[in-house]
Amino acid sequence: MFDTLEGLTRSHSCNALTAAANGVEVVLMGWVQRRRDHGGLIFVDLRDREGLTQVVFNPKINPDTHNKAGVLRDEHVIAVRGLVNLRPSDMVNPNLATGEIEVLVEELRILNSAKTPPFELEDYKVDISEALRLKYRYLDLRRPSVMKNLLFRHRAAQVTRQYLNGQGFIEVETPILTKSTPEGARDYLVPSRVQPGQFFALPQSPQLFKQLLMMSGLDRYYQLCRCFRDEDLRADRQPEFTQIDMEMAFITEADIYRVVEGLITALFKELKDLELTTPFPRLTYQECMDRFGLDRPDTRFGLELKDVTDLVRQAEFARFREVVDQGGIVKAINGPGLNKLSRKELDELIDLAGVYGARGLAWVKLQSQGWQSPLAKYFPAEIKAAIEARLEAKEGDLLLFVADVPAVACTALGQVRLSLAEREGLIPEDTYSLTWVTDFPLLEYDAEAGRFAAMHHPFTAPREEDIPLLATDPGQVRARAYDLVLNGTEIGGGSIRINRRDIQQVVFEALKIGPAEAEEKFGFLLEALEYGAPPHGGVAFGFDRLVAILCGAKSIREVIAFPKTQKATCLVTKAPSRVDPEQLLELALRVED
Repeated sequence: MFDTLEGLTRSHSCNALTAAANGVEVVLMGWVQRRRDHGGLIFVDLRDREGLTQVVFNPKINPDTHNKAGVLRDEHVIAVRGLVNLRPSDMVNPNLATGEIEVLVEELRILNSAKTPPFELEDYKVDISEALRLKYRYLDLRRPSVMKNLLFRHRAAQVTRQYLNGQGFIEVETPILTKSTPEGARDYLVPSRVQPGQFFALPQSPQLFKQLLMMSGLDRYYQLCRCFRDEDLRADRQPEFTQIDMEMAFITEADIYRVVEGLITALFKELKDLELTTPFPRLTYQECMDRFGLDRPDTRFGLELKDVTDLVRQAEFARFREVVDQGGIVKAINGPGLNKLSRKELDELIDLAGVYGARGLAWVKLQSQGWQSPLAKYFPAEIKAAIEARLEAKEGDLLLFVADVPAVACTALGQVRLSLAEREGLIPEDTYSLTWVTDFPLLEYDAEAGRFAAMHHPFTAPREEDIPLLATDPGQVRARAYDLVLNGTEIGGGSIRINRRDIQQVVFEALKIGPAEAEEKFGFLLEALEYGAPPHGGVAFGFDRLVAILCGAKSIREVIAFPKTQKATCLVTKAPSRVDPEQLLELALRVED
């Protein structure tokens, strides 16, 4: 028989007691982290979510309690009552918050036993497969490092709410069951029983609802919302995730930047004890592509891209000349001191560039005798010198070139830049670089569909001066959109929204969304725009990713209580699963094998 808690109340957590509590009677409850029997004395490290306290069973204090402690095993659930005692000076554990004290147990209650866990719940155990951890996630969460991440996440949520409340925001919950508008990723669909053949969708974001809230006069809204996307999962994505979602009325981009920078500064101060300098640097989308090759630049290191199109045009290298003559460009980077790379390592970089569409990656090693490269014979000495000057190159450096259409040349070389920096340890640790990226294209051409698509979403406002281009040259229209990038990772993004029906219809026309389709999918929004919609805009932050970066986790799965696998399954509950045929009949559905 197990004991009960009748008449016993926990007085402290297992991380709270210090030398100041010497002689105080306390009641602790938790799990047995480990048990050590030293003959006359039994030592137990007692663990709860806050930490550890050493408790001691001494037969001289209570022989019955000492005998009872003999059955304790790892992960047994117990409660103890006893007196706090200072440890002998040679037994103090400086690595433990409670390392100065121990609790001399007078009463032990065994509340439950535990089978031997499938893996040891110690942080130093690194050989546990992720699949096993996720299957027994409720045990994995007991590990101090994993528990620490969830407590950190809780603090981040509280700081977020406290800051936004202080800025006049109101927290509003928006519907989980909503309408399918699959402009982005694929929706998760939920069949309706009371409306057979009709479906709800789980929201990819609360985008339309938060715009409607601005039209309702709420003025400032936020929530930590759940979002759902039925997409193929890449390395660090989840089918359901959390956003810090916010929207403001009667504002411009400057107001968004101020509020967001205040929030990020508060999070860094409260969670990392770091002071950030504001305003954060701002780069246009085009600047990012030109200098870093990506629209989420990691600015913690150099290796910036340079355009050498005008210089290589004068050389006799046919491949470069052909690309340039067809309207392409040649981008280059200089890797200081990297001419040490082997041919195998260079081939790996060439393969990487190919993954991003490049048809080649040319290289030059700068040696004491000049260029070592298959390109060397095609470039006159004065062109070589001009290229070296533009790239600020010197002996011992490695020059890399990609010649292609601008999008491919920039993206491929940008990815090579990142790979080189990671491989060569060029990225400083424990540093944080925040950058705003602005002036994105409003639309991007989808060659497969044969039409333009919204780069962000169809409700993003175009720059006022670019509106006429929607009818003549849609690809040149700039959006009033912005992303915030932290260490090369996009952590949030948003835009000023369209608040006039006539402009929204012009954007729909550019997207080849006809009046009937627009009315079918967004009729409620279009009608709301006719009832005095104020200027408004907002932003959303990937809360899981932001927390993961701040607490140093390698994956967002480490900061989510019950994450899904890369195949979008829950190993704890074995979801998704089949359901009874009767349930399908109620929904007027049939599953075909």
